[in-house]
Amino acid sequence: MSDFKYALNSSTIRPVPLLEKIRIAGEAGYAGIELWHDDIEAHLTQGGQLHDIVVALDEHNLRVPTTIHMKGWFESAGDEHTANMDACKWKMEQAEAVGAAYIIAGPPRETADRTLGAKNYRELLEIGHEIGIKPAMEFLGFVEDINSIEDALEIITHAEHPDGTIVLDPFHIFRGGGSIESIAQLSPAQIAICHFNDAPAQPPREQQADRDRVYPGDGSVDLKRMIALLKQIGYDGWLSLELFNEELWQQDPLEVAKTGLDKMRAVAEA
Repeated sequence: MSDFKYALNSSTIRPVPLLEKIRIAGEAGYAGIELWHDDIEAHLTQGGQLHDIVVALDEHNLRVPTTIHMKGWFESAGDEHTANMDACKWKMEQAEAVGAAYIIAGPPRETADRTLGAKNYRELLEIGHEIGIKPAMEFLGFVEDINSIEDALEIITHAEHPDGTIVLDPFHIFRGGGSIESIAQLSPAQIAICHFNDAPAQPPREQQADRDRVYPGDGSVDLKRMIALLKQIGYDGWLSLELFNEELWQQDPLEVAKTGLDKMRAVAEA
């Protein structure tokens, strides 16, 4: 039996409509699916309801580890901050309605005011606590500032809130120039989810973008060491296949989902 639970991040089969994504995740054998808010909004705009999503999830016995994502909150102030927090609250309410445990909060692309970011992250956590959802701090390897485990950990530490967590992602660790060994300093309670993927040897690290991600085990990241560290600290949560590979988007989405699950298991259960 696996030490982890397996989810499909719906970006992996992005062109497929939302309810079809849910069906595919269930048929492929996943226990969970991460949903993107732009997919949820598209479903609602086309006349669907949040209830449809809940029904589909129940039919395919899927949980929702996270929804993705909130932006613009980190350095906002004044009227802009009020508007951003209202938008974040709406997404948190959507996330709670579809049964998500966490909602991912992304960092700014530029150099960040970390003191303000930690303050605003705490505010997100307080709003989330009232709603019943936990915002998780994500670092992104290709942004200027919040691009490592240490950076995200600094934000949740300074927020001083018990619900603070970060999102792990091998591609972002690699792309940001960080070290997988940094996982050893975390506790399982500090990890909302671990996205799972790999990074190719080429192009050079500094030039890689989300679209360059490949299946776990098909790249150059030491994923077996990452799994060993996750087990070492006692993490037994979600591994979620998150790819943005346009070549895979052109392929049969069910086969992509099945292949991804097989490749995650091959690494995680070796």
